[in-house]
Amino acid sequence: MHSNNEPRKRTVRACDSCYRRKIKCDGALPQCNWCSHHDLPCTFNRVVQRKRKNGDDDGRHKASKLSERISRIEQLLAENLMRDPGSVPPDLSQIADGSITASTSPGNSSSNQPLISSSVGLHFAGRELGGISVFTGIPFLLPEGQQWIQARTGQTISSDKLSPTRVPWEKERGQTSNNLLMNLQNQDPFELPDLRVIRLYLDAFNNAFVMMRLFPVIDPDLFEDTVIAAYQQPQNSFHFGQASTRACIIAFLAFAARLPPVKILVGASTSSSVDHDAMATRAQFLLTQLLQEPASLEGAQAVVILTLYELSCGNMRATNYFGAIAARLLFMLGANLTTVHTNSSVRAKKRQRLLRNLFWICYTLDKDVALRIGQPPTIADENCDLTLPSGYVDQAHHDVENEDVHFDQPVFPFDLRLSIIKSRAHSALYSVSAMKKSDADLLKSIRELDDELEEWRLSLPPHWRPTMSFSPEASDPNISMHSVMLRLNYYLCMSIIHQASSRCKAWQEGSGMMDGVSSSLALSVEASRSTLCYLEAAEHVLVDGVFWTLIFYPMSALLSIFCSILQNPLDPRSRDDLGRLKMATLMMQRIFSRKLPETEVVHFKLVADFVVELKRLAEAAIDKAWLEQSRSSLVSK
Repeated sequence: MHSNNEPRKRTVRACDSCYRRKIKCDGALPQCNWCSHHDLPCTFNRVVQRKRKNGDDDGRHKASKLSERISRIEQLLAENLMRDPGSVPPDLSQIADGSITASTSPGNSSSNQPLISSSVGLHFAGRELGGISVFTGIPFLLPEGQQWIQARTGQTISSDKLSPTRVPWEKERGQTSNNLLMNLQNQDPFELPDLRVIRLYLDAFNNAFVMMRLFPVIDPDLFEDTVIAAYQQPQNSFHFGQASTRACIIAFLAFAARLPPVKILVGASTSSSVDHDAMATRAQFLLTQLLQEPASLEGAQAVVILTLYELSCGNMRATNYFGAIAARLLFMLGANLTTVHTNSSVRAKKRQRLLRNLFWICYTLDKDVALRIGQPPTIADENCDLTLPSGYVDQAHHDVENEDVHFDQPVFPFDLRLSIIKSRAHSALYSVSAMKKSDADLLKSIRELDDELEEWRLSLPPHWRPTMSFSPEASDPNISMHSVMLRLNYYLCMSIIHQASSRCKAWQEGSGMMDGVSSSLALSVEASRSTLCYLEAAEHVLVDGVFWTLIFYPMSALLSIFCSILQNPLDPRSRDDLGRLKMATLMMQRIFSRKLPETEVVHFKLVADFVVELKRLAEAAIDKAWLEQSRSSLVSK
């Protein structure tokens, strides 16, 4: 038996008080030094999850990394709040205490309800809101989510504004496609466009250096060979083997004709105007024949370009299908591997480089689309060589709009390293196997991914480096469309990584992990706030026609903030968040409705109605909570 002042030789675990305060416990019996000096009971009642493998014993020492990072950001949040004299810094460990009860119990969840997606359930602060993905899932579309929202707000959800048929960042295209197909009946879908028009748009695309750097879908010399081969064939006949080259040319024309910089260079000449939707439909018409031909570079180009085109149009369903086809074609061509060139010809090297560029475009789109539609990625990392292109790290964050900056490598639509982190986040946090992880394993994965994301952030040059939290008073010295995509994807990664903490059983059990879990969720919500703040600050650099490209980021952020308000409407930040919901519609109208085609105005109205309904419900939740608190105070008196 040890005496009162004799410490143990080795402290196996800290007492409950020292553990909660994250201080070193000396392990003295019957009271440690901290508990003795503060006249506290020295207990060891918390449940400790033991590691299965001896190799994980050092995980306890690494756990401090996440808590240190959380402490840094909590301090940053507190500093932001101090700018508002009327605000009181919230207790982040109570942002969502899980104590609120809805009108249904967890046992009455959606086991007998049809799902609108095959992905795993959405959680927020320990509450399962529906059998749909955290990324695409609008939680209140399923009965469980609707009941929770109605219990928190006392309001009935307007089903005409919160349509259960699709997410607000997806465009319904059925009627438009039917009209286009009807028009094709009066044309020859196999006929190539006028060669002069192809030359005009090809020259404009090559001269639009930003587009070439962001979307390296062609090599000028190889594409010239494709054009010559296609137009040398008789135009009044169509033979096996020609679908790939024709689809490649037509798909390129459709994509180039949609890009604003290319359209500006081409000019407004009537003779050169192109109906890009009609061209895309013609290219899609050729896909059935293309897929009967052997895999070819031209065929892969055609499908990758169509994937980009459909994403830019907001047609997520078609984007998902085309992306999967493109991935399979590129695997058949070996583009998922890096080929070492020895005695290869110049043409062979160009071909291999173009294949790798197409692979990276397909890879980044695959990971982004997986987040938007809530489906697993098509491309598995273990089947790919993910070695970054030579020189990519040095050139990825130069000013792509500066013609004087020399580029040997393209920069691609999304940062390649962030796309890899997105892929690992899905595998470690949201895959079917990840859903079976214990709280300890889940938090370990969150910590590791958070460290990886922070390592990426710190690797960037200071003037390109995103801040962990963005406030209206902050500024971006290098703001441009390229930096906008960089920051929005950084905040998205932070949000999806820490959102996974909502699944921890600690919400219900109230164990010692509760503080870390709730703080992790707070980081996810703060990343969503930063998304809206940064988008508003970057309004002046956003180009026209980016509605469907960017709408996913503010909408997913608004959903996260909305859930946070409903989970804890009395939190000091809830009023500020409500203000963000109120301003979101006006901000998005200023940003996205500029020169929006008439055919897409109706889609923007659906988005605006969606946000207005979020604001109404969030305001009702806050009013209801304050009213109930006032009544409770009167009763207690």
